[in-house]
Amino acid sequence: MVETFELTNYNFYSSRLDMELITNIVDTLKEILEEDKKQEQPLFLKVADDFIMNIARKVVQEKKKTFLIGITGESASGKTVFVDNTIEAVVRDKKEGIYTVIRQDDYYKDTSKELLEAGSYDAPDVIDLQLMRKHLLGLKQGETVVSPKYDFVTCVSDPDGEVKTPAKVVLTEGLYVLNEEVRDIMDVKVYVFTPIDVIKERWYKRAVSRGKTGEAADLQFKNVNETAQQYIRPTYQIADCIINGMVDKDYIKVITEKIMARLAEVCC
Repeated sequence: MVETFELTNYNFYSSRLDMELITNIVDTLKEILEEDKKQEQPLFLKVADDFIMNIARKVVQEKKKTFLIGITGESASGKTVFVDNTIEAVVRDKKEGIYTVIRQDDYYKDTSKELLEAGSYDAPDVIDLQLMRKHLLGLKQGETVVSPKYDFVTCVSDPDGEVKTPAKVVLTEGLYVLNEEVRDIMDVKVYVFTPIDVIKERWYKRAVSRGKTGEAADLQFKNVNETAQQYIRPTYQIADCIINGMVDKDYIKVITEKIMARLAEVCC
């Protein structure tokens, strides 16, 4: 009887302390979101009702598990900018085990055959989502993987790309990160929204750097826009939060640093 009482008593207080910490984290994040809303260009455009609570619970009660964050949006919406600047704000050194990034762009197939069949550079068929899913699950299970490397100029995929090691946080970004083939393994689903006129301007600038101009670029952008309408834009409905792709990269760092600093205070 005494052993049972002691065990129950411990669990009760442990659970109570967890809930107090979760509540403090939720309140802190809500406060930051309210501050963000006052900005001319806020970072967070929409947040699901249960998103903050789920984040807080994972931080407190699933400390030892890998946290997989999937970030999607249209081509040239600002996914990579968001990921890179968030990482820069959070991690000041190259210490291993903190984060790993899997970029969907590295999982394009050699397009000689698939491109002809799909008729688009950005249709799901030209991306090896099954391999990407396998690698993401491997990282979540503590395995080291080797991601391929895709060359956008030669359209060749090198299977011996880059070694990716397991980490506390795995960030994956790309057009089809919230595709039905991979979204079920995401702990957090993020959609980056940017107006189409801004996307078009960014896209054409990037196309030049990848060796595509003139009619070839026009044809590809037409395909990109059509596939976005069919496959990518609808996924904003299942995202946990919608991020503003128009936000300045410096503000991304500022608000990320603020979130990390406030959480550090709460969790001390």
